[in-house]
Amino acid sequence: MNQQITRNDLMSLELYAEKRSEFRQQVLDHKKHRQVPLGPNATLYFEDRLTLLYQIQEMLRIEKVFEADGIKEELDAYNPLIPNGRNFKATFMIEYADPQQRAAQLEKMVGIEDLIWLQIGARDKVWSIADEDLERSTASKTSAVHFLRFELSDDMAQALKNGAEWRMGVQHPVYTYELTIEADTRASLIKDLD
Repeated sequence: MNQQITRNDLMSLELYAEKRSEFRQQVLDHKKHRQVPLGPNATLYFEDRLTLLYQIQEMLRIEKVFEADGIKEELDAYNPLIPNGRNFKATFMIEYADPQQRAAQLEKMVGIEDLIWLQIGARDKVWSIADEDLERSTASKTSAVHFLRFELSDDMAQALKNGAEWRMGVQHPVYTYELTIEADTRASLIKDLD
């Protein structure tokens, strides 16, 4: 299941300018069912080929990149975030509206990115693998944004497809929450599995 985005998949800056509004709406509609709120102040935004194609197009537009090297840099940065058929990949965001409260909470939440889990039926929890591209935390604070991967066995993927209960949560000393994945989200995310 190779879903890598190539230069051939990208619109030119001119064409993207024409199609941007319509493409943006398509992606926003798609993203509605790819979000999992982990309590009041954290959300998982599950990535896939379409969400990342949009990110790349937006970065190229914002930075006005049209040269091959610049395009390759964006492709190299975003392609590793596409699920490969046996995993889920997500952007984890810690969200506090007040900047001072956010800073204080990030100091208390060190290590939270490694304490996010999913569970299929009664199987063992699958813990997040965080920030494989670069470290985003220090000993004194975590980042508000992390990139996570959840690896599934063939058995887990098949169980999900067969309707097994799917729970997710976060288990940090200062922030704990869990929920069952809703039907619309589940239907969207299961498409990431081959």
